[in-house]
Amino acid sequence: MNEEGVHAILIVRLSALGDIAMASPVVGALRARYPRARIVWLAQPEGAPLLAGHPEINEVLVWPRGDWRRWLRTGRWLRLARAFVDLRRRLRAEQFDLALDLQGLMKSAVWGWVAGARERIGLGSREGSARLMTRVVPRGGDHADLSSEYRHLCREIGLPEPGYRLHVAPSAEDDRKAADRLLDAGIGAGFTVLCPFTTRSQKHWFGRRWAEVADRLHAERSRPVVLLGGPGDSAAAERIVEQATAPVVNWTGATGIGEAAAVIGRCGLLVGVDTGLTHVGLAFERPTIALFGSTLPYAHTGRDNVRILYHALPCSPCRRHPTCGGAFTCMRRITVDQVLAAVREVDGAAAGLA
Repeated sequence: MNEEGVHAILIVRLSALGDIAMASPVVGALRARYPRARIVWLAQPEGAPLLAGHPEINEVLVWPRGDWRRWLRTGRWLRLARAFVDLRRRLRAEQFDLALDLQGLMKSAVWGWVAGARERIGLGSREGSARLMTRVVPRGGDHADLSSEYRHLCREIGLPEPGYRLHVAPSAEDDRKAADRLLDAGIGAGFTVLCPFTTRSQKHWFGRRWAEVADRLHAERSRPVVLLGGPGDSAAAERIVEQATAPVVNWTGATGIGEAAAVIGRCGLLVGVDTGLTHVGLAFERPTIALFGSTLPYAHTGRDNVRILYHALPCSPCRRHPTCGGAFTCMRRITVDQVLAAVREVDGAAAGLA
């Protein structure tokens, strides 16, 4: 489509946090191709805060999927119908010329169709969602490269390839909250963030190792160590704090997603597993050590201040179907010494650039 024919663009990537961060380069590619177009991103409530302050997105719309499911489950049909009509009206008012479904599922594809977008392009459309598209681009790219499937999509539809750079941007309010929280805690520049938590047990490392990493990082770097995670991670976070001998600032469950992202944007080092907040560290170009086992979404990030720790096994990557009976050998092979060695490498790379 030429620039004159595209005045409004809808991006649909509803979740999850890491996937939204990985998809973010598409915005810059669209803006470069269509500099005067209005760009709207539709996301679920948990992902929207990562985009709230993005300078190249005109508006972030929120689909409160959890509320809708609750209303459906409890028989609040009128409330659900009104919400659907309101969102449909809001989408239709934009008169989208182009909708990009970056998730490729029926729950994401339906919104470009509901919006009445003239052209609807789906990335790897599944679950029958291809029927709602005017074009489907098969997933491609090199999985070892950061954000490769989205860069592949850009190439396929004639957008400038955006490169490796991710771009998340919390709101000004979340940024202020993060700054105030750090100030109140007396935490200055260079602090370490640990992101040990995710939704799948096979992606976790081990609590005692996190405690030892916290102790050794505090000793070697003489900077505060901060734990981040969601409300459901509070008990695991408390165990790490109890097992550590160094002081650990535990903000697990205490911040929203946007504020947590803004805290990460100010850190001097992030160590985490394959979870959304770790990918946020990459988006802010923070020195990052990422621990992978059952998944390996990327190995090449295009940056010198990132280290990926991963031990491939015959069963790797198992993703959602581990065969090790809960041993999680791939994660167990990542040692505390390896994490600390990777930290020293990124520190050395930063010193070399200074």
